[in-house]
Amino acid sequence: MKELFANKYFLLVSRFVLGFVFVYAGIEKISDPSGFADSIYNYKIFPLFSINTMAILIPWIEFVSGLLLIFGVALKENALIINIFLIGFIVLITISLFRGLNIDCGCFSTTDGETIGIQKIVEDVLLLILGIQIFLFPSDELTLQSFAKKSGS
Repeated sequence: MKELFANKYFLLVSRFVLGFVFVYAGIEKISDPSGFADSIYNYKIFPLFSINTMAILIPWIEFVSGLLLIFGVALKENALIINIFLIGFIVLITISLFRGLNIDCGCFSTTDGETIGIQKIVEDVLLLILGIQIFLFPSDELTLQSFAKKSGS
């Protein structure tokens, strides 16, 4: 199993999938910060004073981390950031389900978003598996650093 997860091509696909998901999610939230703030507020967990700051910062962190993951820059660090977000999303959705909330998850589009549910948890767990794979087996293959080394030689 380790050979599969450490395979440079499987890692490349994982980087692209996870990176594009976070780039797309970040762009959608960046384009509508007030809608994303409403989604955060609907979870009824965070203090009111923190919601606007989170609505501005989270999408940019998602976007930059996803982009850097795609290009293979600081793989472990960006995988860790994304993994922390995914764990947070899983916890938030789980808590909200137990509380009986029927709210938009705020995952992607803030206008026609999906409601929270087991499907969202499963999706986030699958993405977390990819993030853990990238964190545990970062490959220097097919990254900006590897291209820079080849062109500098």
